[in-house]
Amino acid sequence: MTAMLSTNKLTKTFSLKQGTLARAAAALGVGGDAPRQVFAVNQVSLDVDQGEVLGLVGESGCGKSTVGRMIAGLLPASAGSLAFQGEDITRPSVATHLKIQMVFQNPYASLNPRHRIDQAVTEAAQYHGLVSKSEAPAYAAQLLRQVGLDPSYATRYPHQFSGGQRQRIAIARALSLKPRFVVCDEAVSALDVSVQAQVLNLFMDLRESQGLTYLFISHNLAVVEYIADRVAIMYLGRVVELADTRSIFSRPQHPYTQALIADAPRLDTKVAEHRPIQGELPSPLDPPRGCAFHPRCPHAMERCRSEVPALQQGAPGHWSACHLVHAAA
Repeated sequence: MTAMLSTNKLTKTFSLKQGTLARAAAALGVGGDAPRQVFAVNQVSLDVDQGEVLGLVGESGCGKSTVGRMIAGLLPASAGSLAFQGEDITRPSVATHLKIQMVFQNPYASLNPRHRIDQAVTEAAQYHGLVSKSEAPAYAAQLLRQVGLDPSYATRYPHQFSGGQRQRIAIARALSLKPRFVVCDEAVSALDVSVQAQVLNLFMDLRESQGLTYLFISHNLAVVEYIADRVAIMYLGRVVELADTRSIFSRPQHPYTQALIADAPRLDTKVAEHRPIQGELPSPLDPPRGCAFHPRCPHAMERCRSEVPALQQGAPGHWSACHLVHAAA
């Protein structure tokens, strides 16, 4: 079956010629006088099937949000390709990217405070000719019902809502363009835990009722374990492990994935264990040679310090980028 969305060696680089990145590089003693590039995303290949929820997980700065923004057409790719329903969309087009929408992290910043809610959720739909001005009030009411809000709220302003309600409004705005694919970029991380559960359940309900497919970006493993069918783990711009959710959490292969799961607090253990990942996330301005995780990996071999491991399939459907795993296979 052809995937709904595919990325092939998707890469995003930023120039160090000037600005903040150049100053940071100079402070690290890298770059010199020659223009340098930092790889925010480095050859990421992913397939997302129709109706699937793919979780994308990693520490801050690993490049997961940049992947989401390239898929949503908000950032151009530097290299690689992107296809949606078999059509090449590496160079974003308006017609195709109406079918791919994004829900952002901060519901307090993603809504225009000067726009009423009915304006916020129907403005794009009117602009693209999906509804007329006369149809907009009824369409706004329909969208608010879909996300569990009273249609009478349509004439209110964002400051009159709680964080969870604002995120529901942001979801309604994304739905207004009738997308097939939704990128959720840390879409519940700014909400209280009890509200997170409600919004996650809303995402799952919309998946069923609207036939949606999600890329769900999060650093919260518990959230991803709850909502995702498969999980991709990113580290310093690369995917280092990819498998179905149960396999990732019960049989993680990559040492980084093992460390992430060991570091996450859980309620199903009798004694709380906290084993933080050793060391700091390397700077993408000066990444380690070989496997980027080797300075923090307790199992690193000499090969890890010189050779970048390829993402390979071990068990069926379970991919990892680790010399140690594939040497033992």
